[in-house]
Formats: sequence, structure tokens, C-alpha cells
Amino acid sequence: MPMPVCDPKAPRKAVNLSINSDLLRQAREHKINLSRILEEQLERILREERGRRWKEENREAIEAYNQFIEKYGVFNDIRKRL
Repeated sequence: MPMPVCDPKAPRKAVNLSINSDLLRQAREHKINLSRILEEQLERILREERGRRWKEENREAIEAYNQFIEKYGVFNDIRKRL
């Protein structure tokens, strides 16, 4: 299970949004919970952004590790050679 992006116990806050009126009409016709959908998508986007940032912040270490693996193989391969 992925780490939570936010505090699930944090209180909800009302906000004003602008949305395409046709999309809103269709969502209401299908009884789509806009708040839930927005929260789910924001969590997905935030998770992706955090992953992208982590990869960028750790790019040098990842590259060094990949070079090590190319040169020596995975750690299990090293143990087999000893």
C-alpha cells in the first residue's frame, strides 16, 4: 500500500472551483462525487511529482549504482564470485 500523500484525518475545507459546465452536468447525471475524484487525482499527481523529484534529487546516486552494476553485476553475483 502506498504511503499516504496527506493526513487522512485533516479536516475538509470548502473551496470554489471553475469547471466546464458540460462536464459538471454529466458528472452530476452520473452521480460522480467530484470531491472524491479531485482528491484521488490530486493524490496521484502529488505522488508522481514526489517520485519525479526524488529521482532527480537522487539521479547521481542512481547513475553511480547503475554503473557499479554494469561493472560488477548485482550484489548476489559478487557473493558467488567470492
